[in-house]
Amino acid sequence: MDHGHEQTYGPEEPGGHDHALDRAPTPSHRLRHLLTPHSHETADKLDPALESSAKGMRALWISLLVLGATALAQAVVVVLSGSVALLGDTVHNAADALTAVPLGIAFVLGRRAATRRFTYGYGRAEDLAGIVIVLTIAASAAFTAWTAFDRLLNPRPLHHIPVVAVAAVIGFLGNEWVARHRIRVGREIGSAALVADGLHARTDGFTSLAVLVGAGGAALGWQLADPLVGLAITAAILLVLRDAAREVFRRVMDAVDPAMVDRAEEALRRVPGVRGVGELRLRWIGHRLRAEVAVVVDGEVSVRRAHDIAVEAEHALLHAVPRLTAALVHADPTPAPGETDAHVALAHHTAA
Repeated sequence: MDHGHEQTYGPEEPGGHDHALDRAPTPSHRLRHLLTPHSHETADKLDPALESSAKGMRALWISLLVLGATALAQAVVVVLSGSVALLGDTVHNAADALTAVPLGIAFVLGRRAATRRFTYGYGRAEDLAGIVIVLTIAASAAFTAWTAFDRLLNPRPLHHIPVVAVAAVIGFLGNEWVARHRIRVGREIGSAALVADGLHARTDGFTSLAVLVGAGGAALGWQLADPLVGLAITAAILLVLRDAAREVFRRVMDAVDPAMVDRAEEALRRVPGVRGVGELRLRWIGHRLRAEVAVVVDGEVSVRRAHDIAVEAEHALLHAVPRLTAALVHADPTPAPGETDAHVALAHHTAA
């Protein structure tokens, strides 16, 4: 017996990072759940999902404005000073700001209802946006490296050094604020792409400080300080590229925190009538989770009772796993002596 529908109750639980998502419900949360009406109707289930998409959109537009203003101010200083390190930082900031566009499109698509062609909806558009972000980071690293090497081969004096230093500080402050905001919201709504974008911004902040070091070297008369810092910025960009690529790759490959699976299994085993937990699968679709699980029930109970146990198991999952929006529960009977497992007939369909 299969039973599945979407989560529709209760407030969204905050999350600091993936492991923090596995905290047990607090007494206050249980009390709030008892006192707050909730349902599992289709009309209600979209509210938390739409709210999380709206939070993501707000984070994107706010960070776009902040980073856009930061990059514009730095671009003016680049023209005045000719700093290749600041140019690399400016290009990276501009690229970081523009990554809000594919992510914004992904959040908008994620709000669309499932269709007969896209039966799981459009949430995986976030994973595509994450790939675009990774490619953007790689492109900015390549451009910064090329510019730095060109300046090493063709040295030029650095002008308006104090202004370059001020622009570097502005770049650090703008990026660090955006990084904190994106990472916090991304972890709150479960968006790997938004977290990757936040990590991208944080590295941009440290590259801005590297520009400050380059300006200090140029002020002391070391002409190669600026392009060498540009190469250091390239190395820093490659580090964030590695982290962002790993984050997006795991999401595309349907990876989840194993502790989340343990928590789901523990919650299922506590459900009255569940004698065992079979195959359990969790996957992210955008910033929402779906689950598929087989539970073992008494083979002598009625179909109606088996259905009730499946509903209770689903309900337990929805409470135990934050941001889980759908769970499909299949009830298997305990095997009787001498009885052939009904799943044997399916074995040749699943063999490699």
